[in-house]
Amino acid sequence: MGPVSSIGPFHIFLVQDYQYNRANMKPLLSSIMVFFCLMLGAQTAPFSKGVNLTNWFQVVSANQIQFSKYTQKDFENIQSLGCDVIRLPINLHAMTNGAPNYTLDPLFLTFLDMAADWAEDLGIYLILDNHTFDPAANTDPNIGSILKKVWLQMATHFKDRSTLIMYEVLNEPHGISDVLWNNIQQEVIEVIRSVDDTHTIVVGPASWNSYNNLAAMPVYDDDNLLYTFHFYDPFVFTHQGASWVSPSMEPLANVPFPYASGNMPSFPASLNGSWIQSNFNNYSSDGTVNKVKQLIDIAVSFRESRNVPIYCGEFGVYIPNSQPTDRVFWYDQVRQYLEEKSIAWTIWDYHGGFGIFEEGGNGLFEHDLNTDLLAALGMNTPEQSPFSIRPDSVGFFIYSDFVGEQIFSEGSSEGQIDFYNDLTPNNDNYSLFWTGANQYQSIGFDFRPNRDLSYLVANDFALDLFVKGDRPGTSFDIRFLDTDSDIPEDLPWRIRVTISDNQVDWNDDWQHLHLKLRDFVEHGAWNGTWHNPIGAFDWATIDRLEIVAEQGALGEAKLWFDNIQITDVDPTEVNSVEETAFHFPISIFPNPVDKLLFFESQHSEALQFQLRNLLGRVLESGTLGGSSSIDMSSLPAGHYFLQLRDEHGRQELRKIIRQ
Repeated sequence: MGPVSSIGPFHIFLVQDYQYNRANMKPLLSSIMVFFCLMLGAQTAPFSKGVNLTNWFQVVSANQIQFSKYTQKDFENIQSLGCDVIRLPINLHAMTNGAPNYTLDPLFLTFLDMAADWAEDLGIYLILDNHTFDPAANTDPNIGSILKKVWLQMATHFKDRSTLIMYEVLNEPHGISDVLWNNIQQEVIEVIRSVDDTHTIVVGPASWNSYNNLAAMPVYDDDNLLYTFHFYDPFVFTHQGASWVSPSMEPLANVPFPYASGNMPSFPASLNGSWIQSNFNNYSSDGTVNKVKQLIDIAVSFRESRNVPIYCGEFGVYIPNSQPTDRVFWYDQVRQYLEEKSIAWTIWDYHGGFGIFEEGGNGLFEHDLNTDLLAALGMNTPEQSPFSIRPDSVGFFIYSDFVGEQIFSEGSSEGQIDFYNDLTPNNDNYSLFWTGANQYQSIGFDFRPNRDLSYLVANDFALDLFVKGDRPGTSFDIRFLDTDSDIPEDLPWRIRVTISDNQVDWNDDWQHLHLKLRDFVEHGAWNGTWHNPIGAFDWATIDRLEIVAEQGALGEAKLWFDNIQITDVDPTEVNSVEETAFHFPISIFPNPVDKLLFFESQHSEALQFQLRNLLGRVLESGTLGGSSSIDMSSLPAGHYFLQLRDEHGRQELRKIIRQ
């Protein structure tokens, strides 16, 4: 039996135990307590509260996942709030090669395995939510064939994982009949159970996982299901300002909760005659705490009538157009009533328009949490401190296999961008591939929070990267943009270098660029109107780095980028020479090396050594004398350089290959 189950068999247990213990009241009371604990366990999830970790795996393909957006530290932070579950929305069908087989992308599974590892290491539940979902499009009546293919693969892949991992069939099916959806869901359950009878499956009703449609669900023949519903009532309060509903609710703002006639805003004329106006007119009765409880009670009644566990997978209030105090009050009332009724929950969302961070902040755990909201949710409240930008004093990676932490990748919709191209990386596992971009389209790296690079500019740091292209005549700009504040004259000023045949041979070989920050040239600003440069670019308030097809469309030209960093080390000083004229009497073997690199020295003096990678970074240093070795087993395959130096300053550089 899994972590959630039916309690039917325990009715018999209670009767038998009563007959056995009728002469002894103390054992009977103990048995009754056991029974009700079992009953409570059957009607509740094995976790209590958590968050939806949105906009991470909700992308159009596996190679668009910015995996470094979250780390195990973020999972630890979430757990420190008092959460014991994370619901992970996944655009699951996009994580495949598409029709007809819908084979899951190995890259996606690699990333998902790491997230599952973090959850299991911390002992928190992870719900793999199939969030292949478009609010503007009805659920395809033929979706069952896709669901069965993807979930068979998912269950096969995760069947040996701990029961902390759960499967959610599909988020918010809508525009599909209850009967059809329920039959599809039954078929998916059966497919999963053909390979995995251990893990809990999260199932939900049609009509956007509405509590009103729970009762239309059949009695599924499975005792390890968790029934989910979503709660966003009253909708004109929770979704005021939402652009994705039809018609758009962007014009609606400042609807209070609870209803107060004196605080109601004027209804937008542009929404007259819509269903939104009808809901607005009924708000005096719908916008109350009692009404909220009555609606949640529909889900409670379903649980009690079916003797099955239920869970609220989403609830929340959209931030932009709602009043903060009313928003917090709504969360407080909903959360308290869910917990009063022993209903586990995951809020929508963590970072995002419904999230637990202050609007307009940088989403930093130590600085930007909405402490009033956390209190309303009954979560722990970490100490917060004001955030201020401080000048960077050391370099940092922007891209090396992954986009750097606190850097968010963005790309234009046209053309192809692959952040995990594994065909010809400069080193390690991946490189960044780009082709097919139209003029002015770009790859963006958004710094969140913004960065102060003024110290690095003054101290001769550079933007260092490797680039490869296959078509002579290719050109593009690399540029930094500073912040665009509310001050009229403070525009998003640009500073750039243009990369073309003058700097790079587009011969399909990796080329090295070491671009001093002080050599970038001001370009101007664009905010809907072009502004010529006026010397206003500010290195102390950098918003983003962009690689942009400024000079013209890329066309069929292919570009690869790797090891993008800001550094004061010029790797060409290391990797431009494989051997020097001076040779120490020392044997280095084996080369290529698998694990241990051995040394036999006949030199009379001890030698200082530094082991560097292609970027010039020192990986290990020390002293060599006689017989010794360096353990390279933890380093990825690739090329390295061993720099040797004696006490007289004589040097030798040897190339080492790690196979």
